Amino acid sequence: MSRKVTDVAVKASKAIDWDGMAKLLVSDEARKEFSNLRHAFDEVNHALQTKFSQEPEPIDWDYYRKGIGSRLVDMYKEAYESIEIPKYVDNVTPQYKPKFDALLVELKEAEEKSLKQSESLEKEIAEVQELKKKLSTMTADEYFAKHPELKKKFDDEIRNDYWGY
Repeated sequence: MSRKVTDVAVKASKAIDWDGMAKLLVSDEARKEFSNLRHAFDEVNHALQTKFSQEPEPIDWDYYRKGIGSRLVDMYKEAYESIEIPKYVDNVTPQYKPKFDALLVELKEAEEKSLKQSESLEKEIAEVQELKKKLSTMTADEYFAKHPELKKKFDDEIRNDYWGY
């Protein structure tokens, strides 16, 4: 049982792309939370690999018989050997696996949406930077060529004799 737990822990730690996930974070708060998560994961993983991976050392009953007496030691040995450790039955994973899978789908959709928004924002930033460079030499006609809706709005206002007051 303990060997199985450590095998799963080792596989889990190898399957996680911590560096790839860290590159996706944009805010300092997210980086801090991510660092806390990684630290907690590493601590649990280390505990699983060390504490629970070792088999308990066998009890040297003869050593205790010499010092304490065989009658008392035999009573403890009998009690110790009669202990049955129940097998763990996982009732939690089947309940939460579908929820986790649904969250993964939702995460993928959010990631795609975020990437599209990021592309749009990058394009907008490039346009603003270009406009900033050209602003001092740009004519109204050049600006209206890029923004025909504004030209139409201003032409309508002039045509209707609306001057903003």
